[in-house]
Amino acid sequence: MKKLFISALFLTVTWAAQAQLQPKKMTPESSEVWDPVPRLVTPGAPSSAVSGFTAPSDAIVLFDGKDLDQWESVKGGEAPWTVADNAIITAAGKGGIQTKRDFGDYQLHIEWRSPAEVKGNGQGRGNSGIFMQGRYELQVLDSYDNRTYSNGQAGSIYKQTMPLVNAAKKPGEWQTYDVMYTAPRFNKDGMMLIPPYITVLHNGVLIQNHTAIQGNTDYIGRPTIKPHGRGPIMLQDHGNPTSFRNVWIREL
Repeated sequence: MKKLFISALFLTVTWAAQAQLQPKKMTPESSEVWDPVPRLVTPGAPSSAVSGFTAPSDAIVLFDGKDLDQWESVKGGEAPWTVADNAIITAAGKGGIQTKRDFGDYQLHIEWRSPAEVKGNGQGRGNSGIFMQGRYELQVLDSYDNRTYSNGQAGSIYKQTMPLVNAAKKPGEWQTYDVMYTAPRFNKDGMMLIPPYITVLHNGVLIQNHTAIQGNTDYIGRPTIKPHGRGPIMLQDHGNPTSFRNVWIREL
């Protein structure tokens, strides 16, 4: 009798547990998520001064056409480039500039222009670069009717991954890069567990689609991997008077 009572009790508890696990009847509302509510961001407004839109409300404006207060020389000290006509002009021979702030994951908008007067060819035409965290280069180059190695043309992850297409405008025309970037993750021993990934729109055209960056941008040899933390946005001085404007970033 005692065994029968225990068995009955066990079945009762089991049935109760199973009843609790049974899902309620699903309705269209069952899959609706009401909380949390995405925060409000005001999009940028159309502007005749830039290629498209001004910065959204939650962006950090890195250059607004007025000064280089957000930038410094890669060699240390004040940024040696000049500002004219609401644009940053590369000061050839004075070295690159970088943001004073460091960043990790972000959305970056930047507009650039190669000189209207074409001089040189290949890598010698409108050459510059935008370095993610100061070490991974997104190539800037006049790639309009200008043949060079494919993983060195505009929109390439320099010496690594060529762009999906060539979306370059004519020399002297303003062009845009919209970049979505996630920084690499390293373990405590310096091993890269997750590589940096980059997605790039060039003049509104997808040219890098969640591309894995292989390592530091090295001119000679294979990319190298060195553990690091947050880093600056760096603009390269490659000896050509390339211009930049409307630079903003949204940390993710």
